[in-house]
Amino acid sequence: MSDVSKFLDDNAVYRTLLESTKAIPWKIDWATMKFAYIGPQIEALLGWIPESWVSVEDWAMRMHPEDREYVVNFCVTQSQAGIDHEADYRALTKDNGYVWIRDVVHVVRNDRGEAEALVGFMFDITERKKTEQELLSLQKELEVLSFKDGLTNIANRRRFDSSFELEWERARSERHPLSMLLFDVDFFKQYNDLYGHAQGDQCLVDIAQTLNLALDGPRDLVARYGGEEFVVLLPEADAGVARKVAERCQRLLQKKSIVHALSPHGRRVTVSIGAGTVVPDGQVGPAGFIKAVDQQLYAAKNNGRHRIEHVQFKAKAP
Repeated sequence: MSDVSKFLDDNAVYRTLLESTKAIPWKIDWATMKFAYIGPQIEALLGWIPESWVSVEDWAMRMHPEDREYVVNFCVTQSQAGIDHEADYRALTKDNGYVWIRDVVHVVRNDRGEAEALVGFMFDITERKKTEQELLSLQKELEVLSFKDGLTNIANRRRFDSSFELEWERARSERHPLSMLLFDVDFFKQYNDLYGHAQGDQCLVDIAQTLNLALDGPRDLVARYGGEEFVVLLPEADAGVARKVAERCQRLLQKKSIVHALSPHGRRVTVSIGAGTVVPDGQVGPAGFIKAVDQQLYAAKNNGRHRIEHVQFKAKAP
């Protein structure tokens, strides 16, 4: 067998191997930026016949507009630098759909080290991307659930802790007030003993929803603090606003009128409220502020319940 025949036979074997894979091989001549070859599998995947892939312009224009600029610039820059690379993008199909593609590119150099051609493979990664999106969606859903109280569906203690830390730093840097209200349901043990835990749970749900109605600030947050305790975070709220929100919460609960036969306060469910306002400036830290508000809550309970006690830390003069 002559060398020429052997070369042709070898090429035929290589081509058969390439064209029998799911990956789509291709080659672009560097000097002309035209396709020297693209595997026939491209037609089955995207609908475009191999003969229609003439230059890099066809490759670029058959890319989703949202991906085109970034991917083209990235691939051109990497190729000019002689760096092998890969890129994920949405390739448009002939029937106006799209397929997620991973393009793996190798820069071929001549004996002088100059770029001669680009060769690579296109892989259909649509299913992988779909799985990635589903996992991302699940992750976001789990993240939301991890910040939500399972009983009342409002924010939980973890969400409050996270929000409080962020709002404290924002208030400190911007020298804005930050207020917090801590609630405890009055005589809740007696309520559970009298009506049962199922109705006790429903009582907590009703209170959570009622407190939520009292908020109007874009970053205001109500959370279940633990057991029968709730907390309201009021960014940029001064002492006067905090007092008004606390009173609004009490009015809404009175309007809700949850029956509690063993309560001395109108035989209705009521709450004790500890309130606090601070402009963080080093006078008190976040833990000290929460402790101070908690002490106000206990003062409200010790002073007869169904009342509001408030502490205010005034900012130091600049």
